[in-house]
Amino acid sequence: MDLDLQDRVVLVTGGAKGIGEAITRGFAADGAIACIVGRGAAEAAALIAELRGQRQRADFFPCELTDESQARGAVAAVLAKYGRIDCVVNNAGLNDGVGLRSPVADFRRSLERNVVQCFVVVQAALEALIAEKGSIINIGTKCATTGQGGTSGYVAAKGALNALTREWALELAKHSIRVNAVIPAEVMTPQYERWIAQRPDPEAALAIIKAAIPFERRMTTAAEIAATVVFVASPRSSHTTGQILYVDGGYVHLDRACTTPAAL
Repeated sequence: MDLDLQDRVVLVTGGAKGIGEAITRGFAADGAIACIVGRGAAEAAALIAELRGQRQRADFFPCELTDESQARGAVAAVLAKYGRIDCVVNNAGLNDGVGLRSPVADFRRSLERNVVQCFVVVQAALEALIAEKGSIINIGTKCATTGQGGTSGYVAAKGALNALTREWALELAKHSIRVNAVIPAEVMTPQYERWIAQRPDPEAALAIIKAAIPFERRMTTAAEIAATVVFVASPRSSHTTGQILYVDGGYVHLDRACTTPAAL
C-alpha cells in the first residue's frame, strides 16, 4: 500500500535506537524524511549512513530534550533545513525507576524527561504542523494502564501523555491535525535488554514474560510498533484521531486466565 508519505518531514525524538530506530526506518522506507532529534550521535550517524546507502533519507538534529532551549532549537533547525514538519513522533523517554520512595526532585526530573519535553517539542512545532495539517504520535507504555511498581515518575508521565493525546486531538481537530498514541508492552529494545539482564535468572524471567503474552507467546518487535506508527501517521489513516492503540499481542486487555498453565 502506498502510504502517501513521500517527501513528508517527520520529527522522531529518540529516533536513533530501540523503538525509535525502527520508527525512523519505517518512515524512511516509505519515502519520508525522518529527522532524528535527541541524543545518540554515533547511533544516528550509522543509521543515517545505512539508510542513505539504500537511497532513503534521514537526518540528525542533536539536542538534550530536557533542555527547553535546545529542544526548541532542534525543531527550528529542522524547519530551517526542510521548510516544513508533517509529523511529530514523541518517542524519547526512559523507564527510570523513580518510585514512591525516591526524592521529589527525581520525580520532577522523570516528568521532565518523559512528558514535559513532549509538550515543548509539540509546542515548538505547532505552527508548522498547522500549516501542513500534520499529525502527532505519542509513544506510551502499558505501565500507564497496568502499573508496574517502583516507577511512579515514568507511569505518571506516560499516563499524562495518554491524557494529552485526547486533549490535543480535541484542541487541534479544528486545524485538521490528528493526534494518536501507540502503546507497546513487551519489546526487546536495548533498554529492555539491560533490564532483563539484571534479573537473577534472565532466561527464566524472559520465559515468564513471553508466557503472559496471549498472541503467539512472544514479544512484540520494534518493527511491529513502527508499522503501526507509520500507518497511523499517514493520510491512509485520515479519520483516526484521539486513539490510544495497544500493539502488544493482547498483553494488556485479554483475560489473564489465558496465561495459566492449563491454558498454555
